[in-house]
Amino acid sequence: MADNSNKYIEKNIPEKGPLNFIVGSLTSFLLFIFFYFLSNKIAIYFSIHKPTNSSEIVQNISSSINTLIIGLSFLLTFSFAFIGIGLFIVFIRSFFLKKS
Repeated sequence: MADNSNKYIEKNIPEKGPLNFIVGSLTSFLLFIFFYFLSNKIAIYFSIHKPTNSSEIVQNISSSINTLIIGLSFLLTFSFAFIGIGLFIVFIRSFFLKKS
């Protein structure tokens, strides 16, 4: 019974084609460009506005949080870039594969 329901579910899932891959790639590249400029603005903001606290511990924590925020923003940025590159490669590859 469970085997029949799996076959039914697999038949209802539409097959992904080149159009899906290129749309996903372009979307990912657009998000990459947006987050790249946003990440640059975040990095510039934190480099201009240094923490001004008298306590050394507070300055260390503030500096660590700033570094973490900048690192995560650039991680997000380049994740979208690599996803876009991967989807573009799959888009190109989809023209060379023969359907059986």
